Amino acid sequence: MPEIGNVSTATSPVAVEKMDNNALFGKYELGKLLGCGAFAKVYHARNLSNGESVAIKVISKNKIAGSNLMSNVKREISIMRRLRHPHIVKLFEVLATKTKIYFVMEFVKGGELFAKVAKGRFSEDLGRKYFQQLISAVGYCHSRGIFHRDLKPENLLLDDNGDLKVSDFGLSAVTDQVRHDGLLHTLCGTPAYVAPEILAKKGYDGAKVDVWSCGVILFVLTAGYLPFNDPNLMMMYKKIYKGEFRCPKWMSPDLKRFLSRLLDTNPKTRITIDEIIRHPWFKKGYKEISFYDEELQDEKMEKEDECNSTMNAFDLISFSSGLNLSGLFDESADTVDNDRLVLAESPETIIEKVENIVKVENVGRLKGRKEWGLELEGQNGKFVIGFDVHRLTDSLVVVEVRRKAGSAGLYNEVWTNKIKPELVSSPGVPVPGG
Repeated sequence: MPEIGNVSTATSPVAVEKMDNNALFGKYELGKLLGCGAFAKVYHARNLSNGESVAIKVISKNKIAGSNLMSNVKREISIMRRLRHPHIVKLFEVLATKTKIYFVMEFVKGGELFAKVAKGRFSEDLGRKYFQQLISAVGYCHSRGIFHRDLKPENLLLDDNGDLKVSDFGLSAVTDQVRHDGLLHTLCGTPAYVAPEILAKKGYDGAKVDVWSCGVILFVLTAGYLPFNDPNLMMMYKKIYKGEFRCPKWMSPDLKRFLSRLLDTNPKTRITIDEIIRHPWFKKGYKEISFYDEELQDEKMEKEDECNSTMNAFDLISFSSGLNLSGLFDESADTVDNDRLVLAESPETIIEKVENIVKVENVGRLKGRKEWGLELEGQNGKFVIGFDVHRLTDSLVVVEVRRKAGSAGLYNEVWTNKIKPELVSSPGVPVPGG
């Protein structure tokens, strides 16, 4: 296979497929179809307010109803809204109708990295460049408790400058999914890139399986073919499990040694992200990305969320009766454990009313968690209920209530039977459809 020393980002024409309504929510002009899968299609679109290009992933609710895909989509939204990194595709907002969910994302026009490497293996320097960008993005995710679990060249895109962007977090996991043994247990990933410990079905470390996949990607970029491959899937799995691969003769000794650390079948001795960044082969020409500005922006956004002066698009989807995705995504959720009210009151008035009701009913002790948030702890710590008040508009607020500890019976007794009736019967009446 020929070697490629640099990559052009020019894209080939794609067949145009128009949707029924080209002006989505009056905000985006939909264009050509960029790609499609079993339950989603991705379109190019133009933001009508500023003329910028975006990519819109359209998911059919009917096709994901009654399957694990619902939780995957919800998790993908939750994860992508938290990620701000130059080598990760940005999610700008999520929109929804009764039948479809729309991810509005950064448009990355250079296409898949897979399409480029399919034309010929990369030079070692070019392979290193993309691997450095990949590790920067993956390390950023891991530092925030997010594990991709489906890293492969098809999920790596190239922008106008030929820089890498990680996409598709549909199979990602977060630390909340780790079991008591400290490991993840869901079997997922693409066969050729899956780590041997996943095949063993005994649990795995999300960070270590991502490192393995990164190792396979680096091999593919610099060799031009997969390290573990066989027409028979079970034979391929055996090769992966045993770590049977051979490096081509054109690879440098340093790269061969580095790959052996990445593709170590023992996750305990496999190289870590921190060790990768310090490795001599990796460090050559590496420019570490500073996230200081991004961290400040994240902190600012978190503070704004705590003040809840406005609601963003993600929250509006959940609270709007016409666009409510929560029931679709998590049918197993016990509805008595969570409740929401839309009230024509100010946040300060709601907090004051809750405080007065708790005092009159003598149902526990209140603690202020943030400006418009309270936590009610029952006597002797028998239950804990969290209250959050969000400003929806200038005249409306959403009261979100969650059972955080204790039995559902106690939650019902205190919230459903005592506090909620008093809030609903107060002068600021609830809004129909809330």
